Amino acid sequence: MHEIDLNSKAVLERSVRQYARRGVRLQILLRAALVLFVVLTVAIVPPEKDKLACDVLAGAYSVWALAVGAWGWGGRSAALRFAWVALFVDLAVLATLTLLAGASAQQSWTAYVLVNGFFLIPPLAAAQLRPEACAAVTVPTVAVYLLSSILTKSANAEPWDSILLRTLVLCGLGGSCVALSSIQRSRVATIIELIRERSGLLGELIGTEDRERLSLAEHLHDGALQYVLAARYDLEDARELGDPAAFERLDRALTESSRLLRSTVTELHPAVLEQAGLAHALRELATSTGETGGIEMTLELDGWSVDQQTSADRLLYSTARELLANVVKHARARSATVTLAHDDGRAVLTIIDDGCGIPDSAVNTAVRDGHIGLDSYRVRVGAAGGTFSVTRARPAGTIARIELPTDATRPTAGPPTAA
Repeated sequence: MHEIDLNSKAVLERSVRQYARRGVRLQILLRAALVLFVVLTVAIVPPEKDKLACDVLAGAYSVWALAVGAWGWGGRSAALRFAWVALFVDLAVLATLTLLAGASAQQSWTAYVLVNGFFLIPPLAAAQLRPEACAAVTVPTVAVYLLSSILTKSANAEPWDSILLRTLVLCGLGGSCVALSSIQRSRVATIIELIRERSGLLGELIGTEDRERLSLAEHLHDGALQYVLAARYDLEDARELGDPAAFERLDRALTESSRLLRSTVTELHPAVLEQAGLAHALRELATSTGETGGIEMTLELDGWSVDQQTSADRLLYSTARELLANVVKHARARSATVTLAHDDGRAVLTIIDDGCGIPDSAVNTAVRDGHIGLDSYRVRVGAAGGTFSVTRARPAGTIARIELPTDATRPTAGPPTAA
């Protein structure tokens, strides 16, 4: 199980890095678009003054963006953590170019075009799926945009109403990017949680076969095998002494062995469940489990006929087997009641014991410790459209309740022929 936990942790780490790497690469591609915008603006709509300074700054910005892109594209840990810091360089370069172009002449189309580049900064910040980083970049972007627009107002000949309205649009874009980043972050967290559950279920399935084999071996050794051995000794006594009592003991031993073997087959073979029906299978399961654990088991049917069969039978049966096994192992109960009900197209299985009671956080604690038997059934029931709950009873004991939707019920083929 320790190895499985390590594998699960590795899967989660790879998933987190994968989504973070995608965000960094998207940021690099968006920055390439911003660099292209800056270079084309300076080249096609050059400022009347300080053109050399603008060209040098645009060229240096291109080289820097290329270096940052090469550094971050491979998904290095430092790049995944600190790529958002580079956005302040984008902001500073864009503000500097806008101010240089705006201050170079009384009227400059260069500054008027460059100022629109600020609208690419919030999407750049949203690409990394870190809402707090996105907000940390978006707020100064809006402030610098407003300040740049004010300082280049004369060069752009732009009225105050236009500046304020454009700033308002940038505020809306920035807020939307922060919200989008938060939504995407929550989706990634949900996906990672699903991966964690999948990894846990995979670990549980890997160990299921070994546990089932061990359980079957213990069941046969402690049950039917003991009666078979006793029958062998009684058969020898009957042959040698002709004792009628030995024949009676032999008959009882063989009868009990047959019953135990039928019970084991009922637990293991779904065909028996399909032929005999869930009510019959649960009665056999409750009886055998109660005898094994020394617990008085009772089966009650509420609106469920003995010959009834539904699409939920297999899942209900396997879940009941897991729950009753937990009652024997952990509850320290004297009695337990299994209730099977059917109402308005839904099957309801309830198991109540009078034991020590389950702690409220027992299921979550068991999952953290690597024991996900109950949680795996909770996931299966949820995937089938049902509900699964295990709660402490008052004043003592535990209540387990499973509710599943079913299709139209149909009669079974009848109980299997006795062996």
